Parts: sequence; structure tokens; C-alpha cells
Amino acid sequence: MEISLKLLEIAGMVALLLWGLHMVQTGIQRAYGPELRKLLAATLGNRFKAFIAGIGVTSALQSSTATGLMATTFTSEGLISLVTALAIMLGANVGTTLIVQVMSFDITQIAPVFVLIGVLMFRQGGVTRTRDLGRVGIGLGLMLLSLHLVHGAILPYANAPELRAVLGAITVAPVLNVLLAAFLTWLAHSSVATVLIIMSFATAGIVPLEACMALVLGANLGTAVNPWLEGGSTSDPASRRLPLGNLLGRVAGCVMALAVLEPVTGYISLLVPDPAQAVAAFHLVFNLGMALLFLPILPVYARLLCRWLPVRNDDSNPAKPVYLDADARTSPPIAIAVAAREAMRMSDTLQQMLGGVEDALQNGDRKRAAQTRQMDDILDHLNTAIKEYLTSLDVRKFDERDHRRMREILTFATNLEQAGDVIERDLVNLTNKRIKRGLSFSPDGQRELLDMLERLSNNLRSATAVFMNEDPRMARKLAKEKEAFRYLEERTISAHFERLQAGRQDSTETSSLHLDIVRDLKQINAHLVAAAAYPVLKDQGELLTSRLKLPKHS
Repeated sequence: MEISLKLLEIAGMVALLLWGLHMVQTGIQRAYGPELRKLLAATLGNRFKAFIAGIGVTSALQSSTATGLMATTFTSEGLISLVTALAIMLGANVGTTLIVQVMSFDITQIAPVFVLIGVLMFRQGGVTRTRDLGRVGIGLGLMLLSLHLVHGAILPYANAPELRAVLGAITVAPVLNVLLAAFLTWLAHSSVATVLIIMSFATAGIVPLEACMALVLGANLGTAVNPWLEGGSTSDPASRRLPLGNLLGRVAGCVMALAVLEPVTGYISLLVPDPAQAVAAFHLVFNLGMALLFLPILPVYARLLCRWLPVRNDDSNPAKPVYLDADARTSPPIAIAVAAREAMRMSDTLQQMLGGVEDALQNGDRKRAAQTRQMDDILDHLNTAIKEYLTSLDVRKFDERDHRRMREILTFATNLEQAGDVIERDLVNLTNKRIKRGLSFSPDGQRELLDMLERLSNNLRSATAVFMNEDPRMARKLAKEKEAFRYLEERTISAHFERLQAGRQDSTETSSLHLDIVRDLKQINAHLVAAAAYPVLKDQGELLTSRLKLPKHS
């Protein structure tokens, strides 16, 4: 009975470690998620740059699984090559070792400091990013605290005969160690947590060092299983290339490492006497060795994966360009026309995102909000594809109208992509915050926000029409919407403060959320006006260079 309670206690401590790691990951993703995704997407065609990016992103996220899922998405949608994505994964596997290096030192005394700073940032931070970084601080403190508790719980049992007998049976079979740790890592979705627990066993002297090294190999193998199971589409074998390549590479690395496990363990233990630091060093050496081995042969490896998993034609991917015909490049008018048609798909996507925000505000549907956030990737990919297509055209064949229309398309696509960023980065976060806290807007406040959203949807349709027809009258009408939205913002804020002064509790609780949403809707409207109305009015000579009043000359 006592042993069962002790095992339950240790399981709770491990759960605390996983929760702390989860808080670190979610905090970083919420604070810097879009920036990290763009960092990965920017590693086009350079495997060494991609390797460094993989290290950086995973060091921040502390999850090679999350990095692998992002890289898999980019590869399946054609944003980065398979060679680049494989290099990202090699860097991601190195990136997971860095926090393990830090945790290998005895820094548990500062765990309360991390928690204190994190709580202060979370409670006092008016800025969303500050609160998210507060989550990171709390998570780091919980991780250190849980490791300290695990070490203290298992230390009294280090010399127990029963435990020694069980571990003795396990340690004579390194392959069993690898499979056991791989299973636990798959179950926990975290190689970092598994390796940290292994370090605790090594420090307490419960598991021999060589067996700990084999367990580390299993943790590295297990972390490649989740992207294989969760990444890619079952309908398109090509989307499975990256997770399969990563998994096969891990298997090959584990086989080679097992062959030299005994001498490597002895060499590392001589250089690094501390058991926990020796385990962390082996974890780092293994992943660096994998990178050195595979980086030079990635092009050949990628070709093999492409041969094993060929592309299946699938026109259902909304992020895949439909109208950008390569043959149309020889004729500038046709090429520009198909690029404009592709930009229209961005307008359709943005309209769906606005509808998702409306549903989230009305019904409190977090799943709908998550789907809206994901649709921003469609805008990003289509915008990139349109830019690459237009910049690949031979501008020497352009006349003045071709140049002007190309600038209009680029302006339209860029502003729609930026409007999508506002929805993904700000509006969805605000609606999620309201749902999570169980807050409700006052009926008048809710109606004001929904009216602004409806007007914004109408303006998006008007912007699309102006982009298509280049009608100056429609452009003037759309441009006036910027001033109209400024008036709506002022009127909404005034009405909101009147409700606050009347002591309405629901308005007090949702005050900052309400004003932030109004601000973001106004910003999206500004992007719509800039996307379609301004280029037409500028061409007509009707656009002022400044809204400032000119000084009187004396």
C-alpha cells in the first residue's frame, strides 16, 4: 500500500512537470507564435539556415513536435522544400536539448523566483504578451519545483532491494530501455520531460548511467512518433514525407548509437562526472551527431522519400494557388488577370474569417475561433504565391497599365494579408479571452460590435468590387468609410463609457476587451480602404498626401 501511494505521488510530480512544460510552450506560442511561424517560413531553400531556425524556434517552444507539425504543414502546402523541412527537424531535435542543458544544473533554489515573477506579470500585465510571458515564468518555476520533488521522492528508495532487482532485469537489455522510453515519450508528448526524469534517476543512482543513455535514445525516438501520427494528410502520401523522414532518421541514429553505447558512455562519464550533466551531454551529442551525419546527405535522402511517397493531386487544399498558371507568364495581360483572380480568393477567405469572429462573439464557440485562426495561414500562403508569381514576370514586356495593375494587385493582397493578421493575432485572442473568462458583453455593447462587424463585411465586398472594376465612384464611397468608422469608434466608446458611469457591472468586466475589439475592427477597415480605394483614387489624382492642415503663410 505504501509503495502504491509513493508511485501515485511520483506520478503527480511528473504530471506537475508536464503541466509546467505545457505552460512554457503555450505561453511562447501565444506571445510569439506568428513570428515563429514566419521565421520557419523564411528559411526558403537554405538547409543550413533552416537548421539554425529549427534550433531557435524549438528552443523557444520547447517542443520539437510543435515545430515538426508546423514544418509538415509548410511542406505539404509547398511553402518550403522537403530538404529545408528536414533540416528544420534536425535543428528542432538539437533545440530540445538546450533546456535540458540548463536543467542539468542545480538551480531549483530559484524556482520560487520564477513563479513569483510569472505571477506578477500574469496578474499585472495589461498587455496580452506580458501575461503570456508570465505563463512562461510560472511554467519554468513549476518544472524546477517538480524535478526537485521527484528527486526527493525517489532518493530514499535508491538502495531498495526490490527496486534494484527490477532495474537489474531492465538494464541488461538496452533495446528494451529504448522501447520503454520511446513509449513513455510518445505518451507524454515530450522528450524534454522524459529526459529530465531520466536525469533525476541518474542523479539518485537508481539507474546505471549506461541504461540512462539508452533511455535517452528512446526519448529521442519517441519524440519522432507524434509528428508521424499527427502530421500530414492520410489522403496525400506526400504530406507524410517529413514525419517519416524524421522517424527513419531517429531509428537509424538509435541503431548506430546502441552499437557504440558502452564506449561512448565511458568517455562521457570521464569528461562529465556529474550523472545528470552526463545524461544531458549525451542527449546533446546524439542530436548534434545526427545533424552532422544527415545535413550533407539531405538532398539524396529527400529524393528517396519523394520516390517512396509520390505526390497525389488534390485540388481541395484552400492554401494552394488555383489560377496562377505558369504558361500565362508569357502574356503579361493574362498573367496579371490570373493573379488578380487569385487575389479574389484571399477576399473570400477574409470574409470567412470575419464570419468566424462573428460566430465566436455571438455563440462563444472556441472551436470556431480556432478554425478562424488557422485560416490566416491560407492568406499568408496565397499572398506569398501571388508575390512570387508577379515578381517572376518579365517586366520589360509591361506597358504602363500593366505596371499599375500589378501594383494594385500587390497592394490589395498585402493589405488583406495584414487584415488577416489582425484577426488571427488580436481579434481571435480577445474572443478566446472572453470565452475563457466566461464574460458577456452588455446587450447594447454586443449589438454595437456585431453592427461594426456587419459593416466591415459589407466594406470588404465593396473593396473587392472596387478592386475588380476600378470604379472611382465606388472608390470614393469606400474611402469615406474610413471616416465613418472613425465616427463609429468615437460613438461606441462614448456609449461604452456612459454604461460604465452608470455602474453596469457587465460593462466594467468587459471594458478593455470591448475597446480593444473596436480598435481592431477599425484597423481592419483601414486595411480594406488602403487595399482597394486608395490605389484607384491615387491614379485619379484625388488622394491627398497628408491629412494635416497646411500652416498659413504670413
